[in-house]
Amino acid sequence: MSQSQYDLIVYGATSFVGKLVVAHLLHRHGIDGNKNEVGRIRWAIAGRNQSKLNQLKLALREMSLPTIIADSGDRAALDDMVALTKVVVSTVGPYALFGSKLVAACAASGTHYCDLTGEAQWIRRMIDAHESESVETGAKIVHSCGFDSIPSDLGVYYTQHQALALFGEPCTRVRLLVKSMRGSASGGTVASGLNAIAEQAKDPSVAAQMTNPYSIAPKSQRKGVKQPQVVTPEFHKASGNWLIPFVMSVINTRIVHRSHALLGHPWGKDFQYDESVMVGRGTMGWLKSAVSCSAMATGMKALEYNLLREFAAKHLPQPGEGPSPKEQEDGSFTLLFFGETPSGKTIKTQVTGDRDPGYGSTSKMLGEVALALVEELGSNKVKGGFWTPSTVFGNDLIERLEKHAGMTFEYLN
Repeated sequence: MSQSQYDLIVYGATSFVGKLVVAHLLHRHGIDGNKNEVGRIRWAIAGRNQSKLNQLKLALREMSLPTIIADSGDRAALDDMVALTKVVVSTVGPYALFGSKLVAACAASGTHYCDLTGEAQWIRRMIDAHESESVETGAKIVHSCGFDSIPSDLGVYYTQHQALALFGEPCTRVRLLVKSMRGSASGGTVASGLNAIAEQAKDPSVAAQMTNPYSIAPKSQRKGVKQPQVVTPEFHKASGNWLIPFVMSVINTRIVHRSHALLGHPWGKDFQYDESVMVGRGTMGWLKSAVSCSAMATGMKALEYNLLREFAAKHLPQPGEGPSPKEQEDGSFTLLFFGETPSGKTIKTQVTGDRDPGYGSTSKMLGEVALALVEELGSNKVKGGFWTPSTVFGNDLIERLEKHAGMTFEYLN
């Protein structure tokens, strides 16, 4: 890889998020890398359609940006592409449909890889199929590097480090509560979610994985203590709010438990983690919680049926669709983390983002992870394999996201 033509290739550059990642890289480094604070970054954009890649360059007024053609189903073309670079960042989803051959190519060649997938069942397949090979070749594979699941993964990591510094002991229970979230649903996320539900309906083994919070942990560690989960109206005393389920918890909790396992279970074998959304206080809060919990349960059950899933696919946001630049800029998110140690001490931290979570913030997170892989930021001690953002980068990524991606990590009490 030290002799690669490029340091970084953005694959799926003409997707909605891909365009935002490319714009972020241009803003940070330009084409020739003159803006890079540690040296020249050589990078290119890639996809299956030369015309669309040219249109993107024209829109960005950067016609000298190198382009590579490779279809997601053409393994030979993907092998040729990954041989040119040190790192590939992929925005091609649903990944279960379009991402498997690229991961296989990276694992085989020793090329580092990152993406923004929220598809736990697909991550499990990739780990089981390619982890041994990626360890041998040195490829670092890092899934879920967008809103799912960087704020959750790094938020827990940050909270635990604060608890250790303050109390000398980690939290055995951490809860994430979504305080606010402004932004429209991602068409790519919708498509990925519907595909996961379709897989679950067809395959009982996938359905079993979807109920296991340890489903993407290392093979020998896919069982553990029972994990809490909000499914009915629940009152959270510390915040004074009624709660409802958080749809992204399906992937976020699994990433956090994989991180804990990869770190060697430093927070204890009985560590518990869950996520939910704050909907209000008092009687109105309870009413919102009751109605929302019922509607969400009914909706998920309905999506198990093919006709209703097809109807939803036609009327929900589509892949490639997304908010305007102003809507992205007006978006934001605030997540609260409540931790409790074995001795009863409590801690509260906060993670925020300055853009809409599904697009504006996600694209900056993903772009910074890709650059961190290029620079081997925080990862020199980590060998090849399937990692999570916190386990491969640690505090270095937190500092980078605060500096370049509009995020904050704060201790509140």
